[in-house]
Amino acid sequence: MNTICKSFRSQTVRAAKKVLIVDDSKFARNTLALILTNQGYDVVGEAKNGIEALHLFRLLRPDLVLLDINMPEMDGLETLRAIRLIDDRVKVIVVSSMDQEFLIKDALIVGAVGFVTKPIRRNMLVKMLANIN
Repeated sequence: MNTICKSFRSQTVRAAKKVLIVDDSKFARNTLALILTNQGYDVVGEAKNGIEALHLFRLLRPDLVLLDINMPEMDGLETLRAIRLIDDRVKVIVVSSMDQEFLIKDALIVGAVGFVTKPIRRNMLVKMLANIN
């Protein structure tokens, strides 16, 4: 990561990782955005379905995507497959309900680096972020 400036305490400040949040629930997007920004991530975009997500992904080129599995128009697995065709190195964390275990397994096979379950708990997401970095 490149150093972009120094703080007043002479601590190095690094560029924040760019994140795209994809979830059809505004509440979930807001919750994720709050947690991520408090952890120093730069939420560069939000999408409510897979079609919007792919458009924003191409435009913004995020380092990390938080992707809901169950969405209208284009579900999370289909979106994940399409993202992998564009960039096979980007980190994708899937977000799902507890009762979607079979979909989580499929997402991990397709290339997700991890998953968090709804309702989203801050400590679990922070732990997941630490594990993938």
